[in-house]
Amino acid sequence: MKANVGTIDRVLRLVVGAAAIAFGYMGGLAAPWNMVAIAAGSVFVLTAVIKFCPLYLIVGANSCGVKSADS
Repeated sequence: MKANVGTIDRVLRLVVGAAAIAFGYMGGLAAPWNMVAIAAGSVFVLTAVIKFCPLYLIVGANSCGVKSADS
C-alpha cells in the first residue's frame, strides 16, 4: 500500500474522527446513529493512522503530495 493521505488530510481525519467517536459515545444521537458515528469516526482515524484511503485509490485521488516516478 502506497501512502495517499497527506499531512493536512491526516490531521483533519484525526480531528473529525475523534469528534465523531466522542459524539457517538456521549449519546448525542439516537440509537442506530450513534453506532454509525462511531464506525465512521473509527474509519477516519484508521485511514489517518495508516496513511492510506481505499476510496482515494478507487477515484484516483492523492493528497500526499509525493510525486510518482512516472512524472
